[in-house]
Amino acid sequence: MPNSPSDPARSPSSGAARRVVMRRKGPMLVEGPVEVELEDGSVVSSDRFQVALCTCRRSRRYPWCDTSHRDRA
Repeated sequence: MPNSPSDPARSPSSGAARRVVMRRKGPMLVEGPVEVELEDGSVVSSDRFQVALCTCRRSRRYPWCDTSHRDRA
């Protein structure tokens, strides 16, 4: 399969696939460390073992989730 995690062309440079956990009413959890490229081309990074990425855009620390989604969820 072309999008299989075992496909070397799709794997991170370290050779190990990253796990991404999607939540319906919450953040996207990504095993770290990660670099995130924003719409303006800037790059932010985190060396934590897991990061929560905001998917609702309510976070004051976007792209990192600050649980602002809980106020309206």
